[in-house]
Amino acid sequence: MGGIGILGGTFNPPHLGHLAVATHAGEQLGLDLVLLMPARIPPHKPAAEDPGPEQRLQMCRTLVCGRPGIDVSALEIERDGASYTVDTLRSMHSSHPHADLTFIVGADTASTMASWREPEAILSLARLAVASRDGSQRRRVLDTVVPLSDGSASVVFLDMGEVAISSSLVRARVAAGEPVADLTGPDVARYIYEHHLYRVPEPA
Repeated sequence: MGGIGILGGTFNPPHLGHLAVATHAGEQLGLDLVLLMPARIPPHKPAAEDPGPEQRLQMCRTLVCGRPGIDVSALEIERDGASYTVDTLRSMHSSHPHADLTFIVGADTASTMASWREPEAILSLARLAVASRDGSQRRRVLDTVVPLSDGSASVVFLDMGEVAISSSLVRARVAAGEPVADLTGPDVARYIYEHHLYRVPEPA
């Protein structure tokens, strides 16, 4: 196995924006495989209206089904406790010792890396691929990341447009009784509705 990209997150729910980032990263960076890595327990903030890790994992699998070069990993779902990126990357290195790892993240998230567990180790274990074309965002990311690695971090920016889809938007649409297939794709939308996810409870 050569290059493996890891796109982590809560995926609550996964949507076409996640798929676009994974696809673009794989193509731009020539990765052999991009893995969606849903967190069991997000370490920084609880997942809003969380249907549970198994449901989120299954929605990720539904999203990427049939997509060449993109798959889903249950590594964080199967590990107890909070899902720390540094633990995930160490596990990936143990199971794929010859693979070059790329951790894929949005610019806003990358800018918070100083507050993560062992950020220096994260940057030594994987290349950082940041989804952002905005110059000021890129500068903010570099101002955060470079001091953490004494300038040795490998950072690449994905040259793609802004993803104007969010999981919170999907949840809000479902709660309002509006369709979401244009945001999630038809298969994930069907899963959400068939499993009654993200709906406002009816009054007793």
